Amino acid sequence: METGRSENKKRIILKLGTTTLTRGTKSISRGKIEDVARQIKALSNDYEFIIVSSGAIAAAKQFVQLNGQSEIKDKQALASIGQPHLMRIFYEIFNELGLPTAQCLLTYFDFDNDQSRKNIHHTINELLRNNYVPIINENDTVATEEIKFGDNDKLAALTASLMEVDLLIMATNTYGLYDADPNNNPDAKTIPHIENLNDIKSVVGETKTELGSGGMKSKIEAAEIATKAGIETWLIYGYADNFLLDAMSAKVPLTKIKAC
Repeated sequence: METGRSENKKRIILKLGTTTLTRGTKSISRGKIEDVARQIKALSNDYEFIIVSSGAIAAAKQFVQLNGQSEIKDKQALASIGQPHLMRIFYEIFNELGLPTAQCLLTYFDFDNDQSRKNIHHTINELLRNNYVPIINENDTVATEEIKFGDNDKLAALTASLMEVDLLIMATNTYGLYDADPNNNPDAKTIPHIENLNDIKSVVGETKTELGSGGMKSKIEAAEIATKAGIETWLIYGYADNFLLDAMSAKVPLTKIKAC
């Protein structure tokens, strides 16, 4: 398949998990989405971005509560309520900066079908060619696996492979992977480079946040998919302002996982 990319721009997938979009709270942070938009705008001359975003369920819980509705516990129903709210926030903030957005809802089944893969590839390339920022999320109303595990980490890696991106960046609630458990060891330090994922897979924990359904283990599994496709993966701390610019300027610790 043709790449369809601009010859002078590198292509990046930026994975934004629920904990990043909420900054660790229970509500979607408009400030964080504005922070992401400002950085993408600042980098737009040299990079084209595809966003893989979680957060639909968190958005639903926020707006259902604001509207005084009765409690909804079914996660698929919450996802269908929250997705348009989440996209509206992205649209409003990105549009103010001259960054038009487009929504793409996918399931893992789409990646198993050759025609679907071609359609995804063509659509995203056409959006990028016309300077739209594709925002991809799992179609949670028809697929349950991603709600239970992964927080769209695997989806980001599959999309990275399909779109032949130059870099997969996963924003997390840590400064990448540590050489020890930072909760128990105050001297724990970020591992800056990983050459072989097999060396660290056995020691990566499965800690998850209240809203996020991923955890570092799912990010390592996603990185494994990406690196096998020849794509380097970065794990960076997403809570801080300018997290993307600072990571690219080597101003903050992060973990870079080398492609195979």
